[in-house]
Amino acid sequence: MGQFERHVFVCTSGDYCPHDGSAQIHRLLKEGVAARGLKASVRINKSGCLDQCGHGPMVVVYPDDVWYAGVTPDKARRILDEHLVAGRAIADLEYRAPAGPNKDARRMAAINAARAGREPGGRGEA
Repeated sequence: MGQFERHVFVCTSGDYCPHDGSAQIHRLLKEGVAARGLKASVRINKSGCLDQCGHGPMVVVYPDDVWYAGVTPDKARRILDEHLVAGRAIADLEYRAPAGPNKDARRMAAINAARAGREPGGRGEA
């Protein structure tokens, strides 16, 4: 085992996860870990693009190799309580996709259109 029991990565870069509120998800997880007294065993980090654009915000928990997509504040609280505290991956929230890049072209186009002011589009903060 490494320095931490679990290492959590939140995509906070790239063109799409930040548009959908990944900074808020990162902050919520980081503060939640601290409030639950888990700072010595669980590390929350910002990550670069995880190549799942349009499915975000993306959260990955290692060494469990569990991926969560479309993470909202409510889902982040469940990840904290059920996965990081209780140690159980959340089957109904797990993101399963083929290995490698998996991009949602429709969601990416909607975000790009919202940025250009052509239609409303964000799930979170821009």
